[in-house]
Amino acid sequence: MIPSDRTPSIVAAGADIEAGRLKIAWAWEHMPVLRQMAAGLQTSRPLAGLRIAISVHVEAKTACLAKTLAQAGAEVALTGCNPLSTQDDVAAALAADGLAVYCRHGVGDDEYREHLRQVLAIKPHLVIDDGGDLAQLLHSSERNQAEDLIGGCEETTTGLVRLRSLEREGRLLYPVIAINDARCKHLFDNRFGTGQSVWTAIMATTNLVVAGKTVVVAGYGMCGKGVALRARGLGARVIVTEIDPVKACEALMEGYDVLPMAEAAPLGDVFVTVTGCRDVMTSEHFVKLKNDAILCNAGHFDVEVNVRQLHETAVWVAQVRPGITAYRQTDGRTIHLLAEGRLVNLAAGDGHPAEIMDMSFALQTAGILYLAREGRNLRPGVHNLPAELDDQVASMLLGILGKKTDQLSAEQTRYLEHWQLD
Repeated sequence: MIPSDRTPSIVAAGADIEAGRLKIAWAWEHMPVLRQMAAGLQTSRPLAGLRIAISVHVEAKTACLAKTLAQAGAEVALTGCNPLSTQDDVAAALAADGLAVYCRHGVGDDEYREHLRQVLAIKPHLVIDDGGDLAQLLHSSERNQAEDLIGGCEETTTGLVRLRSLEREGRLLYPVIAINDARCKHLFDNRFGTGQSVWTAIMATTNLVVAGKTVVVAGYGMCGKGVALRARGLGARVIVTEIDPVKACEALMEGYDVLPMAEAAPLGDVFVTVTGCRDVMTSEHFVKLKNDAILCNAGHFDVEVNVRQLHETAVWVAQVRPGITAYRQTDGRTIHLLAEGRLVNLAAGDGHPAEIMDMSFALQTAGILYLAREGRNLRPGVHNLPAELDDQVASMLLGILGKKTDQLSAEQTRYLEHWQLD
């Protein structure tokens, strides 16, 4: 429940609370690992007396995470990490059920930042970040809200880039668990979650066929691998653009073509940027695109496609379908941008499948519990999630699915741990 001295929740007026509850119930039914963790936490309440600020995409799976932490005894305040990914019915359902929620779909930058400040106003002991926006405020205008901070968890590659920059400068104020780097996160969420959810969103938004088209995937990290894999599975020809020669070689050996973006621009039908960097597609590339080329971004921030330059090159701009903006060029070509260049799988879809986020949010819960126990003993810096917690989440899932693994014998363990062979 929201304490009486806290600002009441800020959610969209008139949002369909019952629809939000149905979404949450459906996700919960398909998140068995988190559900199993929650059952134990509800009894032991290890987070009693702790305040947790969360900035993650506010949709049904995130609601399950927030409710799990609240059931474990924490006071939870939740906001989004992207104005277009908030689902108003889910936010309203959580608020109606007593959680502190501060987000509305489609707000401007100022209101978005005010919602971030609202969750930090609880003076959190722990934070969960998706992209590092809470961390940015805690290291600038909201430093006074960090007085009780024990530590935080970061969900994304993008957020870890920001945090490691602070760490290199000796300015990071608290220990952060790099949830994104846990094996159960980057091997499954980043690859299979992003791969499926990006194409689900693209296909639902455009209602166009993927088979036979040329897809250009910018970036061949774990997320890019997933996007390329699913594009090929849908029948597309795939070109990868990269700055890392090793990743470029990997893409080649996976059977994809590799080109600079300037050479890929005239060849592609659909472009998906997933690099975590800015200006991946600019006016240099827009002039080379085919008529009716489709651009979208699957990186965290809306900086990979330079939307300002796209506006500047256009003589006519219009929304031609929900989630699709058309930019007519001076030579008559039209370029289509999905979801305003924001994270397409969440701004134009429901995000990763529930089973995938089950693993990721089980890791987040494990990370928060670890920080609650050990965070005061950790130095400020970016830390890996202990490997045994990663293994624990994977083992729980295997057990739920009725699968087993082999176990090393004593002789095998000794063989692996000693240099001198018998």
